[in-house]
Amino acid sequence: MSLPEHAGDDRSFAAAQSFLLGAKTFWTTVMFPALRAEHEAVAATPGAIDNPDAIAQRLQHSTLYHSYAWLERHLQRMKYSGRYGLAHWVARDRERLEAALEAQQVRLDHDLEMPRYYRSVDIHQHPGGLVGDSLAGFVYERGARSTTPLAGQHLQDLHERLANLIAGLGTPRHILDFGCGFGKSTRPLCARFPQAHVTAIDLSAPCLKLAASMHRAAGLGNADYAQADARHTGQADAGFDLVTSTMLLHELPPPAVEATFAEAARVFAPGGWMVHLDFLPQVQPRGDAFAQFVHYGHARRNNEPFMEPLARIDLEAALAATGFVDVCIEPFEEAEGTLAADYPLWRFPWAVVRARRAQ
Repeated sequence: MSLPEHAGDDRSFAAAQSFLLGAKTFWTTVMFPALRAEHEAVAATPGAIDNPDAIAQRLQHSTLYHSYAWLERHLQRMKYSGRYGLAHWVARDRERLEAALEAQQVRLDHDLEMPRYYRSVDIHQHPGGLVGDSLAGFVYERGARSTTPLAGQHLQDLHERLANLIAGLGTPRHILDFGCGFGKSTRPLCARFPQAHVTAIDLSAPCLKLAASMHRAAGLGNADYAQADARHTGQADAGFDLVTSTMLLHELPPPAVEATFAEAARVFAPGGWMVHLDFLPQVQPRGDAFAQFVHYGHARRNNEPFMEPLARIDLEAALAATGFVDVCIEPFEEAEGTLAADYPLWRFPWAVVRARRAQ
């Protein structure tokens, strides 16, 4: 489904978004390494305390850090909001896009109450979040293209890499994809496991409708999209041999994370696997105090209130308490070389959390 085309206005929009992406690339490749170098120069002094709070204290008067933080906050804001922001651009073609979405086959739950945590903040600085506008899926999809500035240099999408990792665990037949959004996680699962049926769920009706449209455009089958809460999906007991999510856990408060684990355990067939891809700075090759400090700051600046709490949860204990075994939490290489100990650029601290349902 194509996005709006408005000649001169589109050129201005494209120029503005290109500028923002260029600035984000500078932030990633120049400012972040310089900030780490500034931190390391101070941290190397005798007696320096190295934890996120101490680093925040040391950098509170750093011009570089304040510039770095300001850019991160406001580049994200400008990407979504204002005359050349994604929300305004997509809304110009509202009538056509809404009509196209309404034609999609999606199972919606009109009685589903949106959780308070889901409605309480404009996550990612996305105006209204993912349920505040019928076109929120388009805004989210377009915004995701520039979340990681160097993504265009990657030879393989990270969701495809995750599907390949999952293939090493076995060949699932019934997959439940939590928090599927606009289907970017679902489509690689369908392509990698054509013999499987994928049930993809999300809270956001706008995202689900766009996911169904993109799925059909990709020529894929073997999936259906349904509106549901990952904490209580409405699926039958023991119906799935794989439950997965991508970038869902960090958008849940800790009680909801635990409830999602419990729901996964309920819908699992014995021997099934659960695989989550998310952000955990402490398990990275450079999962030092600076990495945690940067990650926690990123959460605040991008309206991600549950990102830091997730990083502080004892996930192994939580999973064991829910009855999972063979728990493994490890860094995930989203592109070749990004897990090298000397990798210099900013990146999300991708990690895979996997566990098995006991036989």
